[in-house]
Amino acid sequence: MSTDITVLQQLGCGVLSKMPVNLAEPVEYRLQLDEQQIVLNEYLGRRIRLSFAGEINCTNCGRKTKKSFAQGYCYPCFKKLPQCDTCIMAPERCHFHLGTCRDPEWGERFCKQSHYVYLANSSGIKVGITRGNQLPTRWIDQGAVQALPILKVSERRWSGLVERVIGQHVSDKTNWRTMLKGQTDQLDLIAERDRLLALCADELAALEQEHDTQFEHLSDSEVLEINYPVLNYPSKVSSHNLDKTPEVEGVLQGIKGQYLILDTGVINIRKFTAYRVEFSAV
Repeated sequence: MSTDITVLQQLGCGVLSKMPVNLAEPVEYRLQLDEQQIVLNEYLGRRIRLSFAGEINCTNCGRKTKKSFAQGYCYPCFKKLPQCDTCIMAPERCHFHLGTCRDPEWGERFCKQSHYVYLANSSGIKVGITRGNQLPTRWIDQGAVQALPILKVSERRWSGLVERVIGQHVSDKTNWRTMLKGQTDQLDLIAERDRLLALCADELAALEQEHDTQFEHLSDSEVLEINYPVLNYPSKVSSHNLDKTPEVEGVLQGIKGQYLILDTGVINIRKFTAYRVEFSAV
């Protein structure tokens, strides 16, 4: 790693957030440091540096914390906030209907809203769920090169139950190493949708009957193709960790998902939400 600080110019300093994205050809990425946004696509092929200042500020309350929980929260907020509850990772376990939601008002805004069940191709085919206002951001954050919404349901819990049914036949996770190597073949997601819905027809009908709801089949949806700003994919994926190495430097080879691909390794920006860093570049 270079130690010549005169080569790089500091261009920003602040608390990291998940990279904002814009669907374009290719996807446009911005580095968010407090209120400052830096368009990262402009630095492809150039040497950059992220320097962790040793300070982590909770994204909810702002207090300093030695460790980040659930990508950006201090421990007290992690234990009390609804967005940090276990049902966020397992939506079929949503307990709003039981009256035990950590924050019913938050649950009304986020969980009691329509959700989409989708197929995506990031490291191979996977099933996932998201709110409508998170498309296509959700797919980009996962590094999907293809995506297709297949069902619309009235609330988050139903989407989790549907995901679990379809997940018996395809993965519900992304292999991030495969995704970052760019080894993803194109798939016929329309054919996969039809195959999976046929396989799951009886179980989905039983869910509708059991919960007195109806799932909207999105048969007219089209496959979205997503291209990423990548000059070179790594043949071997090694990851940087700001907790262990507070200064990460290298030539920016690409951006995919929420990862920066450097010639020295990759770094998951979302993992370090709430970390105060400096950004420098040639």
